[in-house]
Amino acid sequence: MLLPRRSVLGSLTVAGVASGLASAAPAIAAQGARADFIVVGAGVFGAWTAWNLQRRGNRVLLLDAWGAAHNRSSSGGETRLIRTEYAGNELYTRWAWASLAEWQALSRRHESPIFHPTGALYIYPEDGAKIDESIALQRGLGIPIDKLTRVQLDQRWPQIDFDGIAVGVMQPTMGALMARRSVQNLVAEFIAAGGTYRKLAVDPPRSDASTLALIGGGGETLSADRFVFACGPWLPKLFPEVVGGRIVPTRQDVFFFAPGAGDTRFEAPHFPAWVDVSSKDLHYGFPDIESRGFKIALDGHGPKYDPDTGDRRVSDAALADVRAYLARRFPALAKQPLAEGRVCQYENSDNGHLLIDRHPQWANCWIVGGGSGHGFKHGPMVGRHVADLVLGTGRAEPDFALAAHKVHG
Repeated sequence: MLLPRRSVLGSLTVAGVASGLASAAPAIAAQGARADFIVVGAGVFGAWTAWNLQRRGNRVLLLDAWGAAHNRSSSGGETRLIRTEYAGNELYTRWAWASLAEWQALSRRHESPIFHPTGALYIYPEDGAKIDESIALQRGLGIPIDKLTRVQLDQRWPQIDFDGIAVGVMQPTMGALMARRSVQNLVAEFIAAGGTYRKLAVDPPRSDASTLALIGGGGETLSADRFVFACGPWLPKLFPEVVGGRIVPTRQDVFFFAPGAGDTRFEAPHFPAWVDVSSKDLHYGFPDIESRGFKIALDGHGPKYDPDTGDRRVSDAALADVRAYLARRFPALAKQPLAEGRVCQYENSDNGHLLIDRHPQWANCWIVGGGSGHGFKHGPMVGRHVADLVLGTGRAEPDFALAAHKVHG
């Protein structure tokens, strides 16, 4: 079975804050002051976890070494796809649908949009029972979804060459999340509601006790009753014995191409976010949103990658591959100039499932990660789920357990 992500698809720094966030914070708690929770990592999982815990009346300190959704984090960058097409996986389908409502609410609370309802189009080389099962699941949950024939695809989007495509699935209420903006706005809300945020690096936690009592970072000691580490591709460095090879960061090249002057065919609402399941490496992308260009990337895993030291220049080989794909599927864009190239990373678990579990030694410490290229959309539900777990009101998901994740071979 395909992975869920791909189903029809020195001092240690942690995932990624707008320069104004620290100055917007209320008075920072004095050094040594004890919090109910310390959440390490202000990416999408850490921010939603801190936000949920704070709103349940807890004193929460949110830490990040470089800033919320910084440009080396997995939550940085421009856009992330939100879709409920998960090859019939009920948990991820439900979580994506519930998360969409939270993203929409966050977007309504801010002037700059966080969610763009572009729609999401999946195109398949063959029809099959799994597609119909997934559609039936989504319709049963009240999710709008349309199955389109090849003729209908050609009529609706003539700017796409659908050669080799048999059927499409269109989700009109899905679309693009503005990744960096959404996380930074959420952290600003957390601060405004009384949460404490600090831009601070931490050392890998060490303790011989059964509970983790202290974090040392920059010579400072921070205390809390409970800890949540949501540090994306840095988790293997923070917890080499426990996480280690269960999460492997990979390099992922992303490209933005400039449409021709005055060409609106590749902008919403004329064009959706899309995923090409006929592509060996599962090409996907977004329409030209906020005039950044037509985004295209490969979901296939790149080489292993160190988020601290990795070169962030896109490769010539990846650019050549993408141009060849454009020539086949989007011919009007094949010779358009490259407007921007970015290098991000996935933090892949062995099976594509999230990793959310208590540390096996420290009863008051939880590890949250393994987004595997599809986790961002689930941020609101991850935050709710983790808050339930650490407060003792939730049920663990077996697929998310450390024991369910093998070390990559």
